[in-house]
Amino acid sequence: MSTTAEPYARRWQALAVLSASLLIITIDNTILNVALPSLRADLGVDASQSQWIVDSYLLVFAGLLLVGGTLGDRFGRRRALFLGLTIFAGGSLLASFSGSANELIAARALMGVGAAAIMPATLSILTNIFPEEERPKAIAAWAGVSGLGVALGPVVGGLLLEQFDWTSVFLVNIPIVVAALIFGKILIPESRDPLEPRVDVVGAALSIVFLTSVVWGLIEAAERGWTDSTILAAFALGGAVLAVFLVWERRVRQPMIDIAIFRNLRFSAASLSVTLVFFGLMGTVFMLTTYLQTVLGYSALEAGIRMIPVAVGLVVGSRLAVALAERIGAKLAVAGGLVIVAGGLEILSRADLDSGYSLVATALAVLGLGMALAMTPATEAIMGALPKEKAGVGSAMNDVLRELGGTLGVAVLGSLLASKYGDGMEGSVSEVPDAVATASLDSVDSAHVAAAQLGDAGSGLIASADQAFVTAMGSTTDIAAAVALVGALVALAFLPSGRKGSDSAPSEPELLEPELLEPVPA
Repeated sequence: MSTTAEPYARRWQALAVLSASLLIITIDNTILNVALPSLRADLGVDASQSQWIVDSYLLVFAGLLLVGGTLGDRFGRRRALFLGLTIFAGGSLLASFSGSANELIAARALMGVGAAAIMPATLSILTNIFPEEERPKAIAAWAGVSGLGVALGPVVGGLLLEQFDWTSVFLVNIPIVVAALIFGKILIPESRDPLEPRVDVVGAALSIVFLTSVVWGLIEAAERGWTDSTILAAFALGGAVLAVFLVWERRVRQPMIDIAIFRNLRFSAASLSVTLVFFGLMGTVFMLTTYLQTVLGYSALEAGIRMIPVAVGLVVGSRLAVALAERIGAKLAVAGGLVIVAGGLEILSRADLDSGYSLVATALAVLGLGMALAMTPATEAIMGALPKEKAGVGSAMNDVLRELGGTLGVAVLGSLLASKYGDGMEGSVSEVPDAVATASLDSVDSAHVAAAQLGDAGSGLIASADQAFVTAMGSTTDIAAAVALVGALVALAFLPSGRKGSDSAPSEPELLEPELLEPVPA
């Protein structure tokens, strides 16, 4: 149905508030990594607790995203945003006052609850306040900010820790949240699904169990092993619950997700593209953190600053993405972006002990550029495939795929890296004590610590560990590049091309099945 209503006058100012809200939760995905050494010293945190201080946020965040988007559609997206910001600030405050690892893990989980309400609300509000001709530019800004937060986390964390203690990485959220609430009250209008459908409680519960099981399995697989019975049980539970969820959503009168949307190639192919973009990004950040800090010897802040080229690539790519998609269509734009991502990963695979930082900077800039070129039209395709009244659940689906892609990237590429590193170190530990050999085979970080026990003789072990790591990183990055190329082929095969030029309304028959635009019957 067409409408002649004037677009919301303060939409660009509202976008600034939405972007700030999005930035703090995406930064929080990576900012804590640089604070872990301080936490270990102050709170006596062990290795397992360190992992769950980071991962409790991710696990709760991913598990509740679909529910957060659905509740925003039903009860009001601005209300969901404000509730999420309040919970996130409360969790941040509790985290800063934590006196033990368990208290901090619980506070981080609470922050994940808030983030699960914030992220889908930002994109769904954007979709509703911008007219169709401006929406791609607004989504480009949103996509750029979402990737920017991942890259800026280590930088912001490093800068804060140069001047303050670890509590600062949490307290910095408070003034940003307060400002977002004040300006959001003034600038962001309320929107919701006008049909006010009944909340699909069973579907919501099933989605939580499915996502939590799968994400937990991915997080723990790197530590326990992919064939561990507990990990296999987690994946089996997730698969079984997903099957029940799909059956339930087909039969319930007012489903949380219209399963028929997955038959829309625009939605499905774009969703896979977003997943693969974050598979490459988060897996690469995971590897590069170790390469820059342990192998090249940079501090946490220095390493964070050296991640900035990916942010520059994201900003430049976001500005180019809309015009490029209008000129050549979403199919070629997404596929081309993924090819560029593969190119950036291939450049990174050439890094060695003597290549220096310039090669890494080039690879990161190319990676960021390709990410933005692929992610912006893919996100627009996902949101354009759903009616505006279902923007919350559409945004949540986009966010879930990003989190699953990133978690899968860290788990799969991290496991491959560890395996190849261990294989490369086998011949270098035969003449060292067993305890040193075991530690050295575990990781390059452990090898550096263990080598200190050998005195001057440890320098050879360190050199061997560094070489084994860069060799493993090169072959693992090659695999990531191949995955990105597969994604490009999928986009070429299944993503509709879209209309070139300015006439690119989402109601075009080749982009959308018209029946998907009809409201779900009450």
